[in-house]
Amino acid sequence: MAKILANDGISPSGVEALESNGYEVSTTNVAQEQLINHINENQLDVLLVRSATTVRKDLIDACPSLKIIGRGGVGMDNIDVDYARDKGLHVINTPAASSSSVAELVFAHLYGGVRYLFDANRQMPLEGDTKFKVLKKNYAGGSELRGKTMGIIGFGRIGQETAKIALGVGMNVIAHDPFMEKAALKVALGNDVTVDYSIPMASFETVIRDADFISLHVPAQDKPVIGKKEFAMMKKGAGLINAARGGVIDEEALLDALDSGQLSFAGLDTFVNEPKPAMKVLMHPNVSLTPHIGAATKEAQDRIGTELAQQIHAILG
Repeated sequence: MAKILANDGISPSGVEALESNGYEVSTTNVAQEQLINHINENQLDVLLVRSATTVRKDLIDACPSLKIIGRGGVGMDNIDVDYARDKGLHVINTPAASSSSVAELVFAHLYGGVRYLFDANRQMPLEGDTKFKVLKKNYAGGSELRGKTMGIIGFGRIGQETAKIALGVGMNVIAHDPFMEKAALKVALGNDVTVDYSIPMASFETVIRDADFISLHVPAQDKPVIGKKEFAMMKKGAGLINAARGGVIDEEALLDALDSGQLSFAGLDTFVNEPKPAMKVLMHPNVSLTPHIGAATKEAQDRIGTELAQQIHAILG
């Protein structure tokens, strides 16, 4: 019987699917520094992680019983993927399972940004009973998304799901992805009605320059994708959403752009130095904040768990 540790958790549906195929599943969270010993003591066959646990060369070398490393989600920058595969391990992930959830979070930040909800939710409990009319005036300059231009950088599964919502809202969409020339989308309008829509890729500079709002959907990078130069190119008062990876935005340049009014607001789900983001980012009045929860919906976690179970059984069954 293969033994599986889901160190960062797995949905009950995933556990059920694995156990129904005869696998022993543990969801005990083992501290990173104790993980090697735990794997070896229990002779584990499969290690499943999300973003909290890292799987580097030292662990791979020290745990000969491992056959599969699985990532519940898309990005695998917390795993030494090539090294593991060179050592004969299977490395799997769930690239499609959380796309809709992340895209919906982008729009949660976006709607909150254009109507100042990120600040209203901070100020109303403090001053709503004494300065109601002042706050009403402060938040009276919101804007609609319909008719605005959504710029998407990185047009994989999540970027495309974000585009579908934008189109459904009535936004114009421009996108950049260096690995494709155009993308064909099926936009669901409800009641089993879909509309085919084709989006040609634009240059990076065009997206930065022409978009009213920009959403990033790129993997982890060695250097920021958006920095001082890019902020200067944006429309005055643009909004920026990052539900991709920490480090793809230069946070110092971001704060400068917010302070100068070049950027009206930012929505951040990921940060440099997670899980200890910079306090000056967390405290900025024009930043909408979530703690890396893009894939954290019940529906996405169910899909992630069952998809991991299917892949594991295909390898070990």
